[in-house]
Amino acid sequence: MKRRDVFKGLLAAPFVASEATADEISNAEPVPKLPQVNMMERPKGGDGREMPNVLWICVDQCRYDTIEGLNNPYIHTPNLRRLMAEGVAFTNYAVQCPICSPSRAAFLTGRYPHTTGLRGNGQRIRPSERLVTKILADAGYACGLAGKLHLSPCEGGRIEDRIDDGYGFFQWSHDLSDQWPTANMWRVWLREQGVTWPVPPPHTPVWGVPIDSKYTQTEWCADKAIQFIQQERGYSPWLMSVNIFQPHSPFLPTEEYLNRYDPAQMPLPKYREGELATKSSYARTDHRAAYGGRSLSFADTDDLTHRRITAAYFAMIEQADHAVGRMLDALQKTGQDQNTIVIYSSDHGEMLGDHGIYLKGPYFYEPLIRVPLIIRWPKGYKAGLKVDALVEEVDLAPTLLEAAGIPIPFRMQGRPLTNLLKGETSTHRGSIYSEFYNSNFQYSPPPWATMVRTERYKLSVYHSLGGWGELYDLKKDPSEFDNLWDNRSAGNIKAEMQALMIARMSETVDPHPMQECNW
Repeated sequence: MKRRDVFKGLLAAPFVASEATADEISNAEPVPKLPQVNMMERPKGGDGREMPNVLWICVDQCRYDTIEGLNNPYIHTPNLRRLMAEGVAFTNYAVQCPICSPSRAAFLTGRYPHTTGLRGNGQRIRPSERLVTKILADAGYACGLAGKLHLSPCEGGRIEDRIDDGYGFFQWSHDLSDQWPTANMWRVWLREQGVTWPVPPPHTPVWGVPIDSKYTQTEWCADKAIQFIQQERGYSPWLMSVNIFQPHSPFLPTEEYLNRYDPAQMPLPKYREGELATKSSYARTDHRAAYGGRSLSFADTDDLTHRRITAAYFAMIEQADHAVGRMLDALQKTGQDQNTIVIYSSDHGEMLGDHGIYLKGPYFYEPLIRVPLIIRWPKGYKAGLKVDALVEEVDLAPTLLEAAGIPIPFRMQGRPLTNLLKGETSTHRGSIYSEFYNSNFQYSPPPWATMVRTERYKLSVYHSLGGWGELYDLKKDPSEFDNLWDNRSAGNIKAEMQALMIARMSETVDPHPMQECNW
């Protein structure tokens, strides 16, 4: 296939470039010198090495403890197990906000949510922000996306605006709904196939969709990625973002996958009666109904339904695992597996009934801020390595740039994971930081909260609740049942963690613009 045919016939969601303000233009960071791109030969990094391809798989709302052979005896994920055996698995990888848009902005820019201007869903990223995909595209990469992007508002049929993001191949599908009849490309494809997506019964938290799994958004995303991978790509390195909506709620795996999980064999959520008395008012609100009183209620759900929801959640992850396997096979069949970095991760976790809460919200419990991270690059990183070091999602973007031999921009706040991935060190950060600045549905009062976590302790402060907070000893209490905030014996630890939080908040201040001289 000729290069001009690569994008031919592939429909793209409308591009609406947001205009930068005069201040943003005047404060624009100088673009680092990139390798010269010769269209007649595959470009090389600044260090002269061949640039690796990148297959970046991001599933949605997937908690960390969902990988067979690593931390979950109930789930079936043979392809993730394979990826883990051939790559590096991180056990303490944390997001910078437990909500979609701020988190995605963080891992795509290598910057903390409030520095990108995207602190919550329904906001838009600043036009002056430079995504890692744009930096790679400027260095000669062909960049593509299938699935979700979510860097600007798109509720109620509103088509998501795009900044100059570097994606040339763009197959947008935000979720499973049909709010965007002409822009949700998975839905467009279904209609072209003459397939109608079944409507779930009302008031049903779990349902096995009676349809061939090949018609799911999950498999469609994999189809688009494989199509992209199979193009003639000898002339340039490439990056493909595969943003699968599963296992995000609603809990709707296909019948085929749901039938593989017996609810009676599923564990109940980690919830202790009375624990919410020592947690925030936001947690108590979401116990009655998630998303600030708008969605699934733990309080009104019986044990059998809890188990059914867990079964459906695991079934959706197994569906995603099957898609991962197909993409890995495509890399191998096309001879691109050795020099392709494969990333498997998520934008945030899922409470799944732990602490008496479903979905997500303004709190920082482990199932919500910790997500999977597996990275494989046979040509550059170790295989079969498990890393317990504390790492943040802002670390991904600079890691990719370093692998490609591209200078890391001054404004990027993350730290490359290269030494961990090569097995040259076992430490990375002393703490992880996360924030929630009125990031999702409306609560009273609007939530403003920050969190800092070390290997042993976690401190969450709810600034909107008068500075009250939660303190956990994760060594003695890994399930975060016992809040030590008001425990006098933990006073010194609380003070140390508060000082650490102030330091981490200070560190997240935007380093841009660069100071050019003394005055």
